[in-house]
Amino acid sequence: MKQKTDRSFDGIAAKFSRNIYNSTKGKLRQLVLLRDLAELELLQQPCQILDVGAGQGQLALALAAQGHSVHLTDISAQMLQLAQQQATEQGLTQLSFSQTGLAELAATHQQQYKLVLCHAMLEWLAEPELAIAQLRKLVAPGGVLSLMFYNKDAKRFGNILFGNFDYVAADFQVKKKVSLNPQHPLSPQDVLRWCDEAGFSLLAKTGVRCFHDYLQDRSQQQSHFEQLLALELQYNRTEPYASLGRYQHVLLGAD
Repeated sequence: MKQKTDRSFDGIAAKFSRNIYNSTKGKLRQLVLLRDLAELELLQQPCQILDVGAGQGQLALALAAQGHSVHLTDISAQMLQLAQQQATEQGLTQLSFSQTGLAELAATHQQQYKLVLCHAMLEWLAEPELAIAQLRKLVAPGGVLSLMFYNKDAKRFGNILFGNFDYVAADFQVKKKVSLNPQHPLSPQDVLRWCDEAGFSLLAKTGVRCFHDYLQDRSQQQSHFEQLLALELQYNRTEPYASLGRYQHVLLGAD
């Protein structure tokens, strides 16, 4: 069996920006995350934040614009370069950057943070369970981890709806992987168990893209975006919709 490895986006950073971040799925994700984070008490005043696997830094830039100081890390030099360019263009100075992997951060980084962000990264890692324990080392006592991951249950549900029965039967294993599709979708039950074992407690759960990805007419993702966003924000913390989100966003307290 081929050994699993962590994924870097060097070489496809521009494609990722175009097809993910600047699409309706990226815009919706950003707005949902900002809504969830805005309700945290610790962000009611300037806060030092660590963004692990920050990519091109859209969320970090938005938080910096609110007055917070954010340190962005990623293993992709191209992703960080794009984030730095955006920060310069927006005149944001309270950001710092390092091309560092999570394992190195957990082993060598001395500072702990009241808020650590780790969004859409776990599903690209060879050892996501180990990553949870590493993230715990970076969160200060009483702090919060904002964790978003690709939901295997939702991927299964969506593919059944669209008739991709063989793909589901093969547990999503295909010979030729699509470069922007996460390598290892994760079971929410597994992720929450890993978080509990690492010393986190669940504070809140939100589904991200509970309806967007299931529209039969995909053109409505763009043409009816504001209506779709309103429905997502209204229902994405309510079951069963929250568990159908293509991504799960959980806020976790450091015990």
